[in-house]
Amino acid sequence: MPASPSPLRCLVVDDDPLSVQVVENCITSTPFLTTVGSCESAVTAAEILRTQAVDLLFLDVEMPLMSGIDLLGTLQHPPLVVLITSSKQYAVEAFEHDVVDYLVKPVSYARFLKAAQRALELAQAQAAPEPPPPADADFTFMKVDTKLVKVLFEEVRYVEALGDYVHIVTGQSKLIVYSTMKAVEEKFPTSRFVRVHRSFIVNVNRIQALEDNSVTVESKHIPVGQTYLRDVLQRLNKF
Repeated sequence: MPASPSPLRCLVVDDDPLSVQVVENCITSTPFLTTVGSCESAVTAAEILRTQAVDLLFLDVEMPLMSGIDLLGTLQHPPLVVLITSSKQYAVEAFEHDVVDYLVKPVSYARFLKAAQRALELAQAQAAPEPPPPADADFTFMKVDTKLVKVLFEEVRYVEALGDYVHIVTGQSKLIVYSTMKAVEEKFPTSRFVRVHRSFIVNVNRIQALEDNSVTVESKHIPVGQTYLRDVLQRLNKF
């Protein structure tokens, strides 16, 4: 019998002690989760993430000094993230950061469990990625609904993360794939594609201009994150 997978290691970040207790109780009630700790500020969370292995971050949005959204903007390789807040107003901004889910306080266990199960599915997909194509391959296959669809690299304009899915935009269509940006990076050749933002991967050959921290891809302006700007400049300067 195969061994059970290790539980996801969770960090809870919230300046409200009652909210921390609620989330920690939910984690304790979920067999595939375990708590590695909690803290009251994004600054402390950033330090913990540098020194401890964390698989899943339960992160409050509204905190003093640095918000949860601001914290995500500083992390180049964040763990899976579930945002928790008292307002729905941050939902759009949250999913621009490729979060697993967005919970509104007060958090019920049923809603918490749904978010946790999404995180588990994504973690399992990351742990067992599909083998990348050969280095000289000019295509890959992506799962769209119940079928595998052939994707020609030269036709891809860019890839955009939206919640639990990625949108692969080609000249003719937009494929909606249940995946993470990390999984796409592993399947798409680095010789052709560059990560420009937490939510965007771009075909280098399709970039028409770089200006004001954005790249233009066939009339679409795509933001370039500060943590990715140096790599983007290095890639473009090779041409």
